[in-house]
Amino acid sequence: MRIVLLGAPGSGKGTQAQRLQAKYGVPQVSSGDLLRDAVARQTDLGLKAKAAMDAGQLVSDDIVLGLIRERLAKPDAKAGFVLDGFPRNADQANALNAMLIELGAPLEAVLLMDVRTETLIKRLAGRRICKTCGRVFNISFAAPGTTPRCDNCADHPELFQRPDDKEDVIAKRLEVYAAQTQPLIEHYSKLGLLRVVQGEGELDEVFARMEAAARSSAARPKRKKAAKPAARKAAKRKPQASAKKKAAPKAARKSARKPVKKAAKKAAKKPARKIAKKKAVARRPAAKRAAARKSPPRKKTAARKKK
Repeated sequence: MRIVLLGAPGSGKGTQAQRLQAKYGVPQVSSGDLLRDAVARQTDLGLKAKAAMDAGQLVSDDIVLGLIRERLAKPDAKAGFVLDGFPRNADQANALNAMLIELGAPLEAVLLMDVRTETLIKRLAGRRICKTCGRVFNISFAAPGTTPRCDNCADHPELFQRPDDKEDVIAKRLEVYAAQTQPLIEHYSKLGLLRVVQGEGELDEVFARMEAAARSSAARPKRKKAAKPAARKAAKRKPQASAKKKAAPKAARKSARKPVKKAAKKAAKKPARKIAKKKAVARRPAAKRAAARKSPPRKKTAARKKK
């Protein structure tokens, strides 16, 4: 399973990526998580990323691709991966494609989570995260009057809201997503990799749709390789002459054809000769024709009899 998850903020792609990871044993590769981890461990790429962020600049694509390359080189990524949060535009998609082909692990599918804007806003505004385990909750769907706490950790810590999940920031995030990601959707659609997944409904229902889309992509028959130039030329060649025809000299073939041609010419001339004779007889005077009919047959001479 080698897939990319696309979707607006709040579409649930992160949650579904975790479920794919748990079921199929393939890592969820999030560009944001990779950046935070590299900065925390102060790796070479992490220090470069931190320098860019401290200067108020975007982290370059080369740094992000370098982090993804390092992550995919780990043993748990041999069975596949689920890319979440990258690429974000067509240029990044082309760079990612070149890198994956180099690694011998090209993409099998790109799953787009399709969710309505009003649902996205509701999800984002109610999203809360556990600082300890990183699990995502949503208070919009919790029972009224309950205190948002993590039920996955033993001490049940309180949940926090990300700054970019504030309502005044959500609308701007969705605008940026639409502007950047729409060309990316068209890009993968032209490549035949895009699969649209209805992202609304129960988590299990959405997950079942994602699995079906991923399986249909993995089950597609591989395209046949184009014939090599030599093979194509051989296919265009005319069938070779038989061994007998090759062995027969040209003169023998010509002589074999001559009697057939002469016989055909004679057969064609016979009717023409008969017609000409009849015409010649018709042109004679009537008296001569009558005399010719009445004249007795010529007697055979002695010379003829001897013959």
